[in-house]
Amino acid sequence: MEKVYQAVLDGEIDATIEEVNTALAANLPASEILQNGLIAAMGEVGRLFEEGEYYVPEMLISARAMQAGLEILKPYLVDAGVEPIGKVVLGTVKGDLHDIGKNLVGMMLGGAGFEVIDLGVDVAPEKFVAALGPDVNILGLSALLTTTMPSLESTIQAVRAANLPYTIKIIVGGAPVTADYAHKIGADGFAKDAGQAVTVAKSLLES
Repeated sequence: MEKVYQAVLDGEIDATIEEVNTALAANLPASEILQNGLIAAMGEVGRLFEEGEYYVPEMLISARAMQAGLEILKPYLVDAGVEPIGKVVLGTVKGDLHDIGKNLVGMMLGGAGFEVIDLGVDVAPEKFVAALGPDVNILGLSALLTTTMPSLESTIQAVRAANLPYTIKIIVGGAPVTADYAHKIGADGFAKDAGQAVTVAKSLLES
């Protein structure tokens, strides 16, 4: 388990795959490998990022290593009936084609135990609304350009106007976005980076 944890922390994809397979061969439960290996490592990656010891490139390679391990574990987790802690629909808003930050947020959320549905870039408000359902807990919206920030507001308005018979919490983020702007347009949460997105998403699940 420690080797799985360390491989993810170091961003070693091949080592992560090898150690996850070794752990499975040793009959360790997939849920334990997920929690104590992959998720624990990504939690530490998030902490190191917050403290300035890791930067986006380190976070990205660790997230990719975690994803590689998760792909191996998925069929075992399904067989064991392990449920995700929540479901997130994610996308970059209409008019914006940036996806590196969004992709990193998606990987970090996946590493924290969420099921992530990534709609991609240049996503129209109605497409976001169509992707929602009673099993979705959180909608994550990204904008990387000041010119596409109004699309954050129009998407939130579209979700509210749909009068969905279930509650969806909305998180926004992206380089030009601020906490004040997020509050102004009616978002439930704001994340300045991928590590914070996990923290905010978890807190919204409990609220």
